[in-house]
Amino acid sequence: MRSQLKRLWPIFWTFCRIAPITFGGGYAMIPVLEQEAVHKRRWIKQEDVADVLAVSQTIPGAVALNAASFVGYRVAGVAGAVTAVIGMMIPTFLIVIGLAALLLTFRDNAKVAAALQGMKPAVIAMIVFAGFRMARTALVDKATIAISLIAALLLLQNFVSPITVIVIGAIAGIVIGSWKHKRGIDAAPVRRYTDPDYFIGDGI
Repeated sequence: MRSQLKRLWPIFWTFCRIAPITFGGGYAMIPVLEQEAVHKRRWIKQEDVADVLAVSQTIPGAVALNAASFVGYRVAGVAGAVTAVIGMMIPTFLIVIGLAALLLTFRDNAKVAAALQGMKPAVIAMIVFAGFRMARTALVDKATIAISLIAALLLLQNFVSPITVIVIGAIAGIVIGSWKHKRGIDAAPVRRYTDPDYFIGDGI
């Protein structure tokens, strides 16, 4: 029991610290999640961050909670997933309750309004930064670049929903991967032993 708690505590505490700074939703948490789960804790690899975001976006629920459960499960199974979700929910729940109690008092305060207005550009910067870091592992060849550009155009034109775009990307990846496999071409670049993130392992 004690060993299990010792294994789960870092998961709970990590996501407790991530939750209060995820202004702007799940996408804004990606740089922080990457710093904690990849570089500091070494729970997942750099290239797994894109997979976490893709899976979290395609299944029902909030992206932040889905990403937390994905990482938690990777580290400690079902218990880890539940622990990560609880760690994400508790700080957010307390903050929302506190803000709701103070909303009527401070909603017309000029300083509060200015602070919230200033947060928006910072959140955009975090999302752009997360996209840049993910691009280094997700855009690995001409095919992935083409898929990314087509997906961006579809989203900008509001032709299809984000979920549909992800499904189309998955289908395109399967088709292109099968085509490469038949011709003896590597479906994705092989990571070398000299890559900085190659030796990132799993677990705490």
